[in-house]
Amino acid sequence: MNQPIISVFGSSAPQAGSAVYEVAYRVGQLLAEAGFAVATGGDGGTMTAVSHGASEAGGHVIGVTSAQIEQFRPEGANRYVREEIRYETLRDRLLHLITHNAGMITLPGGIGTLSEMTLAWSFLQVGEISPRPLVLLGEMWPTTVQAAMTGGYIRPANHALLTFVDTPETAVAALGTQRA
Repeated sequence: MNQPIISVFGSSAPQAGSAVYEVAYRVGQLLAEAGFAVATGGDGGTMTAVSHGASEAGGHVIGVTSAQIEQFRPEGANRYVREEIRYETLRDRLLHLITHNAGMITLPGGIGTLSEMTLAWSFLQVGEISPRPLVLLGEMWPTTVQAAMTGGYIRPANHALLTFVDTPETAVAALGTQRA
């Protein structure tokens, strides 16, 4: 595949019709229209929404799944996934999503989404992965990151590795200017 892949992190909780689901759908749609393939954890919630939007826009949808996750959520890959990459462990799934991409967008989410975002950020900080966009979409991220900044634990140069945006359009635009 010649298309650059964008990994999108987000929650499995949002349902179709919710505001967060609609934002995720639009992200997928815009990514496909911009010529990107999308990779998600392949599960439900915003992962389904991103996959749905990308699929309907003619994009390539990759679901990176894990047998370990399916012990808790046995649904398997969502119906919009065209290419499934399956791992036994959550760790291997996570490493794939963080390392096999040209950029990342993080949607609102819980512990899993937070761990994806912070591991990606840490890998960028130490050079474990080459420089690439890490875009944080939504109002929860500035507050979340600021909590860690307040203690002086994060240097401004590392804070600058993140791009904070409010809309799907600005999220995809942040990637477009840095496309390979």
